[in-house]
Amino acid sequence: MNTAFQATQLQRITSASQTGIAMPGQYLTFLLAGETYAIGILNIKEIIAYERLTEVLMMPAFIRGVINLRGRVVPVVDLLSRFGRGTTQLAKRTSIVIVEAVGCDEENNVKVTDIGVIVDAVNEVVEITVDMIEPAPSFGAATRPEFINGMAKQGNQFIVMLAVDKVLAVNEMVVLEQVILGGNGSESADLSRRIV
Repeated sequence: MNTAFQATQLQRITSASQTGIAMPGQYLTFLLAGETYAIGILNIKEIIAYERLTEVLMMPAFIRGVINLRGRVVPVVDLLSRFGRGTTQLAKRTSIVIVEAVGCDEENNVKVTDIGVIVDAVNEVVEITVDMIEPAPSFGAATRPEFINGMAKQGNQFIVMLAVDKVLAVNEMVVLEQVILGGNGSESADLSRRIV
């Protein structure tokens, strides 16, 4: 992937994060526990059928395991578990969406990490315009408010637009899990190095 594309991706993600409102554009929609979610299509690398995962010891519960994707080890996150709502039940349409999470390392260099996310079913790619986007609710949502960049109105339903940089912030996920389980910081740092 070229550096200009990475910089554009990082700028788009940073802009959405700073404003707290999703940007208009094309989004992949998918189902998770009966709700429709969306991730910007520019973050999507590919969609694959659910396959058996290799479990890795001492991983947080929301990291269900890893897959071998053409010779690369890709961690797979259970979004439902990440949202604190249980575990995704495997079914015929269960898929893994490979997402390119763009961020910065300690030296402020752009870093792209492939992460798989388990979804109940992939729906379609939709065009979301500015007039469809509402701010994320500050309460009452089944998903943590900081994980949501906005809500898109489509007909009589809402699509939850996810903040990929927050949902898939691997270092934050590991630290949160360690705090919940009562682990120490050195285990957390070691684990994040192994994942990323």
